[in-house]
Amino acid sequence: MAPWTLPLLLPLLTVVVWPLAVQPAPPTCYSRMLTLSREIMADFQSLQASEPEDSCVRYLPRLYLDIHNYCVLAKLRDFVASPQCWKVAEVDTLKDRVRKLYTIMNSFCRRDLVFLSDDCHALEYPIPETTTAPDQHS
Repeated sequence: MAPWTLPLLLPLLTVVVWPLAVQPAPPTCYSRMLTLSREIMADFQSLQASEPEDSCVRYLPRLYLDIHNYCVLAKLRDFVASPQCWKVAEVDTLKDRVRKLYTIMNSFCRRDLVFLSDDCHALEYPIPETTTAPDQHS
């Protein structure tokens, strides 16, 4: 290779190799389930906040998802099967995403799942997360 060809090839190599070097790792089954469950909960909360008080949305089953709780599979099935809000576009979209999460958890990523509990009550009445440390009095 002639010494003058290296400066010509350097920009070409940069264009080809650089994008490959900065590509993030593809999502794992676990990260995909976790991300999708958080997105579904956020969308459900946003739907509840945007709909009027008398709308069908308030009759939908609660949707707190903990992918480490075995009861979440039944929770997902119940939500998709609920007859409330039939033919409401936003709810149909949410139910499609819930169905997708159920399929991922029950089929594609079944071997990657580790259930840490089977407390169905915890999915109905989750413990609120605290964002500040409690005051300690000496």
